[in-house]
Amino acid sequence: MPPETKRLSLRDLWRFMAPYLRANRGLLWLLGACLGAGLALTLAGPLLLRRFIDLSLGGGPEANLTGIAAAFLLIALATQGVGIATAWIATDLSSRTTNRLRSELTDHVLSLDMSFHRRTPPGELIERVDGDVGSLGVLLGNFVPQMIQEALLLIGVLALLWGIDPRLGGALTAYAVVAVVVLSRLRHLGVRAWEDSRETAAKSRGFEEEALGATEDVRPNGASQHVVLRFLELNRRVFWAAQKAVLFSGTTTVTGLTLFGISQAGALALGAWLLARGEITIGTVYLLVQYTAYLSGPIDGFTFRVRYLQQATAAVNRVVRLSETRSALEAPAHPIPVPMGPLDVTFDSVTFSYDGDEPVFRDLTLEIPAGRILGLVGRTGSGKTTLARLVARQYDCDAGQVRLGGTPVTQFDLDELRSRIAVVTQEVQLFSASIRDNLSLFGDCDDAELLQALDAVGLRTWLTGRPAALDAELDPRSLSAGEAQLLALARSLLRDPGLVLLDEASARLDPLTEHRLQDAIGRLVAGRTAIVIAHRLSTLDRVDDIAVLEGGRLVEHGPREDLVNDRTSAFSRLLSTYRNEVLA
Repeated sequence: MPPETKRLSLRDLWRFMAPYLRANRGLLWLLGACLGAGLALTLAGPLLLRRFIDLSLGGGPEANLTGIAAAFLLIALATQGVGIATAWIATDLSSRTTNRLRSELTDHVLSLDMSFHRRTPPGELIERVDGDVGSLGVLLGNFVPQMIQEALLLIGVLALLWGIDPRLGGALTAYAVVAVVVLSRLRHLGVRAWEDSRETAAKSRGFEEEALGATEDVRPNGASQHVVLRFLELNRRVFWAAQKAVLFSGTTTVTGLTLFGISQAGALALGAWLLARGEITIGTVYLLVQYTAYLSGPIDGFTFRVRYLQQATAAVNRVVRLSETRSALEAPAHPIPVPMGPLDVTFDSVTFSYDGDEPVFRDLTLEIPAGRILGLVGRTGSGKTTLARLVARQYDCDAGQVRLGGTPVTQFDLDELRSRIAVVTQEVQLFSASIRDNLSLFGDCDDAELLQALDAVGLRTWLTGRPAALDAELDPRSLSAGEAQLLALARSLLRDPGLVLLDEASARLDPLTEHRLQDAIGRLVAGRTAIVIAHRLSTLDRVDDIAVLEGGRLVEHGPREDLVNDRTSAFSRLLSTYRNEVLA
């Protein structure tokens, strides 16, 4: 994402949020009605008190004074009720809007290519999707409704004062214009500082996520002190970045307080002068002072809430940049349906590198016929996992083509393509949800299909031991590595894929558990095309063909039995040396 800061005006903020707000037109109209009612009640109170003061000083009838007092009490109660309703509706509107925005941003982030995710830590993305959108929630639920209400109050106060005495209206209009111009020019003062603050916080969040995820490696290797020191360093940066942002915002606050004091002193002086000349009543003096306070309220409120606007502007900058980030995987204009049944796979002169680094593959050519099971072997760094990623189109080739069923993968709809490919790795993602949801990935699936899939991988007895069966809550930490892998295989069976990618699925299992897993894998790959990536060569006993990679080059490819019987083949030599060991 580009590092430059975009300077957004209030109009820019409105344009960004308008589509989300229009989705809740009913709440917007209701909020507008509450704001209008609140304005009328706020303006009516001082007018009643002005009348009450003038009547009481002039010896007016007691009944009239009692009626005015009762009306004022009702207005005060109604004002509180309308205020509560306004806050409730604004909060509801804010929650609905930000929840939709979070959902869309999450979908967008998940649609981005792997190059983006390699560059951006998950913790930083969480800060952007949750933290930055939370700042927008404050803007919608607090800042915007109050600013609209105070803007209407500003207009209403000036209109009433012009009607009462043009001199009063003119003086306070001049003050309002000066105050608004000055504070508007200061509004952008802290935007860059707040954006730097949020950016620093996001980096700290990303480091925390990575450090906590690596706890099992950090503590045994004595790296805890390094992690703590790095954490303190990042948090020190967060602190000073926040202090700098607060300092800039404080300039606006001090300016607003100064303008507020000047307005109060000026209103008292003007009221006293006109009262001494006998041109206004004492009730009008009270009205002038009270309306001046109301007039200063919007301006003063703006100075105290300008920090929210600065934070929200910085948040919008980051959210907009995230939403404008485009995947490097271009969608086809006219996607071709993915063929049903087993899929043949072809690598045609493929060259690929990660982010322009040293190429992993150069001019790689490999064909896997439909329904065949290919065992892919090679030392760490030879390109085995990269090859699987290209098939699933997590990345696009720099040159050449990857084809499924004779069609380049770039011509398929990405979601449909991945729905026809099952990927099982050594890292299984399980959720703190029901067994049913973990198998179906929160989709619709008949219980009979779920039970059949569990039967196929040998987990039916495991399920029977749980009273709630498919509805039992699954704690991912309570499962062994083997059970987690079997659940992943059952999940893949439910999709009925045409191509299965097994990326070192048994690398972390003991030999006994691995043997049990192989039976389940056999059921998964039966009648399908499969690519099996393995560290232990003993896991490739059931494959049809073998491909040996070395330094990104295909050094050998052929039927497994032929390569095993050929004592001069690279696979035969590997097998005799590393059969039951991890191939490093």
